Amino acid sequence: MTPALAAIGKYRWTVVWFLFFATSINYLDRQIIGLLKPTLEKEFLWTELDYGRIVTAFSIAYAAGLLLFGRFTDRIGVKLSYSFSIAAWSAAAMLHAAVGGTAGFMGVRAFLGLGESGNFPAAIKAVTEWFPLKERAFATGLFNSGANIGAVAAPIAVPWLLGSYGWRTAFVATGAVGLIWLLFWLLFYQSPDKQKKLSAAEYDFIHSDTLAGDAAPAPIPWLRLFSFRQTWAFVFGKALTDPIWWFFLFWLPSYFSHAFQLDLKKPSLELILIYTSTSVGSIGGGYLSGYLHKRGFTIFRARRMAMLVFAFCVVPVMLIYFVTDKWQAVGLISLAAAAHQAWSANIYTTASDVFPKKSVSSIIGIGGMAGATGGIFFPIFIGYLLDAYKSAGNLTGGYQILFGICGCAYLLAWVVMGFFTKNGEKVSVP
Repeated sequence: MTPALAAIGKYRWTVVWFLFFATSINYLDRQIIGLLKPTLEKEFLWTELDYGRIVTAFSIAYAAGLLLFGRFTDRIGVKLSYSFSIAAWSAAAMLHAAVGGTAGFMGVRAFLGLGESGNFPAAIKAVTEWFPLKERAFATGLFNSGANIGAVAAPIAVPWLLGSYGWRTAFVATGAVGLIWLLFWLLFYQSPDKQKKLSAAEYDFIHSDTLAGDAAPAPIPWLRLFSFRQTWAFVFGKALTDPIWWFFLFWLPSYFSHAFQLDLKKPSLELILIYTSTSVGSIGGGYLSGYLHKRGFTIFRARRMAMLVFAFCVVPVMLIYFVTDKWQAVGLISLAAAAHQAWSANIYTTASDVFPKKSVSSIIGIGGMAGATGGIFFPIFIGYLLDAYKSAGNLTGGYQILFGICGCAYLLAWVVMGFFTKNGEKVSVP
């Protein structure tokens, strides 16, 4: 650390670690059903469409919850909003162990989706409150890499829990972890203006590039947010790319189980490598836009250039059609999944780049709702498609179509976002 940075202080990075662990737990609880899918579909006789409907129940509740928590967080603050969120999703995760049928799984997945929807509105608002613009993408990439750690931990912990204690214990054990985090959060977290451990120099650094409008007495009225082009750029960017990540989360274990006979009752190196690569993508994605900014790019151009690079990095996953070896598949999917998380680190910060702090959670909620809405319909489409190809004896062909869609989605999103934000103009409210 340089003398200048040491003089400023680094307490803000402690906050990132809180967000990192919360996001890890969020994805651990979310990912577990994908790993247990082969076991559960045998016990409950699920079709691919049944599983798609269960994922959709999560997506519907997640979409609705994002709107709720987005505005809720702007009104009551990060600390309370995050507390309500993780308490709800931890309880929902453990309740999976109590259900005994498809309808029950749809109900608890909906409860889980509602609780988990509070994570990103609260986390992005925390980053907005604790970091200046030039550090936000990197801070977001760091905490967002927790999603990948959760996804990595799941293929290690869940097969062991499944093999040793059964699938019900796997849900209870992973769900309980969030309650431990909640205890530390309530004891130690405070906003910058209330945190006694924050130095005056670091406080001034955090607020060194405050946006015009951040001093507004209240958030921008919710309906008025839809009048800004910047809102629609974020909405379409999330709607076109979030469903791809959900496909990576919920169907990759099943894909490898089918295509390469992966035994999901044992820790799988293939999935561990894929989800580990996404941590590199998340942190690297946040770093790249910050690096470009230091090299003279405006914040807007740095974000756009970085996102274009990552959009192109997803395209090779379309070559899965020609893959015959599982490690080739691991390589292509790892690149695509890492690029998604790099994209995600930047698209989240585009909201805090242009909107006042008091409205950031609302924008994150609106955009997240759009992404989750795509997640409502995409799993149903996946279910119909895979059932049709399974009936024809060519399930691999269905997955090839899905990976083709993945390869195109990010470039399309980049183009659409550019249409709505041609010059990176900030939103200013008189």
